[in-house]
Amino acid sequence: GTQVTVEIHREDTSPQLIKRLSLGKGSQRLRGHDNKGFQRTEAPRPPGAKDLHAYPWDKSSLKSMPVDLQQFKKLDAYALKVNVKNSVEELVKALLKQARTDLEKVRAIWMWICHHIEYDVVGYHNKSQLSSKPRDVLQMGKSICEGYAELFEHMCSLAGIQCKKLSGHAKGHGYKTGQSFTGDSDHTWNAVYLEGRWHLLDSTWGSGSVDDSFTKFTYRYNEFYFLTHPALFINNHFPDNSNWQLLKPTLTLKEFENNMLHNSNFYTLGLLATHPDTPIIRTVNGKASVSVDCRHGTLFKFKLRGTDEHGLMTLKKHGMTLDIYPQKTGSHKLEIFAKPSKAEASDDVYKCVVEYVVECEAVDKAARFPKALLQPVGPSWFSERQGFLRPSQREPVLHTNDGRCCLTFTLGKDISVLTSLHADGGGPAEDAGGRHVLQTRRGNQLELKVHLPHAGSFVLKIYSKKKSDPGNYDYIFNYLIRCLNTEVKWPAFPQSYSKWLQDYEILEPLSGLLPANRNVQFKLKMHGVAKVLVQAENIHPLTQNRGCWEGTCNTSGCREVFVMVHENANHSFYSHVLKYEVETQ
Repeated sequence: GTQVTVEIHREDTSPQLIKRLSLGKGSQRLRGHDNKGFQRTEAPRPPGAKDLHAYPWDKSSLKSMPVDLQQFKKLDAYALKVNVKNSVEELVKALLKQARTDLEKVRAIWMWICHHIEYDVVGYHNKSQLSSKPRDVLQMGKSICEGYAELFEHMCSLAGIQCKKLSGHAKGHGYKTGQSFTGDSDHTWNAVYLEGRWHLLDSTWGSGSVDDSFTKFTYRYNEFYFLTHPALFINNHFPDNSNWQLLKPTLTLKEFENNMLHNSNFYTLGLLATHPDTPIIRTVNGKASVSVDCRHGTLFKFKLRGTDEHGLMTLKKHGMTLDIYPQKTGSHKLEIFAKPSKAEASDDVYKCVVEYVVECEAVDKAARFPKALLQPVGPSWFSERQGFLRPSQREPVLHTNDGRCCLTFTLGKDISVLTSLHADGGGPAEDAGGRHVLQTRRGNQLELKVHLPHAGSFVLKIYSKKKSDPGNYDYIFNYLIRCLNTEVKWPAFPQSYSKWLQDYEILEPLSGLLPANRNVQFKLKMHGVAKVLVQAENIHPLTQNRGCWEGTCNTSGCREVFVMVHENANHSFYSHVLKYEVETQ
């Protein structure tokens, strides 16, 4: 009971449906073949309502039909190995041996072209000598976009698949942000008819890329341009005939020119949108803001005129935000790069995903950042993943009027923390060896007290490692701390030695510089020690009271004061744990 349609027609007439007949079970599928053993294809029909996709993009699939790349693995590998150069017909025959469905046939042809035809950079500059005939393209093994598209169209027609060559404007090599398109079309690509709908692809861009000077082509396969979703294809392909946008509503050339260019990396990295979505942005009071939305933890970088010094970038769970403050007026190129946070080694590079032109009319000099500041700034899902949970300060910039601030975190298991504070000049703050940050642990709570040595902008860098690891500390994240109060002048915290444990706590005195000729009150939280002494000119024992060691010490007649502990009541030796300086008179 299989329904079979048989067409019988002369070679030079267009197919007419003649007769339907029903055959018994087990009958063979019959196909009309021409004399070369290939199926004839019908003339391509123009796109209709069912071919159209809604614009803008619905943020779902990158392709215009469901495609399981895993299922293509064997076919792809087979297609790459096919090595037939004597005729297009022979090549198609060889490729179709492993392809059953129309989708598989298109895939095999696509894979072969993308990996065997290179872009002809010499021919591009000398088009008169160039043939785009499929046979010549195959023999030469190289061509320009016209040749790629003609070869694709011809191979599809031999395989019995409707395919059309399309031309138009493209935001490809040499495109300048915001430029307008005039004159003849400058690029060629294809549409193929599969499963009752038209689909778009660009085998030129699927095969690789040329360098900036347009002298060298590099094979770099790009899956993105195979059956690309039309709402994404329009990003950089504008067909001469707007029906071939396959969109409703269609875009005008003006809209195409003004639209943000998101390249293929943008979508393959799972990014969804940028704000603003126009390529040229103007600063307001010296500042411009940009943000990117994405599906999951992605790492970002940016460059404004080649450096990341004049901005403040923060990572968000679903993207990033960036404020930039150009320090010169005029036009600036802003590039944004991204990479997946859990990258395989091969993907572990930042790829440019979007470019803006920033027009700056006035400079905000007050928004200069310390050289030591690293992007991104502030806590994020990344610092959380490294074990810094529930930060008390979620903003990247801390403003303090009295020169002091305090940050707390809940730490993950087995984490050891280091910090450093850097002043405007870039080096660690003053010569106090970074002792302007005091770290206290209470169980899994980490507290960082910061006392600034003077007014200005500072960078607080936070490093960590597993306690059980012998290796170095890794940089995790940093904060920007700002203080405008020029009266501020906090001394460093006391110096601590290795016997001062992470969960010991100084309640007083917090200042590492003690007044001369005074009685100074000491109060320290320490456990597991038998005796605590303060050594000035004389030795002053501290007494234990509710988990704290307390007492006073007189600073007259000495330059330094040490806190020492006996770890065991029976031992006569003691260890230094803290050192204070005494003011000179």
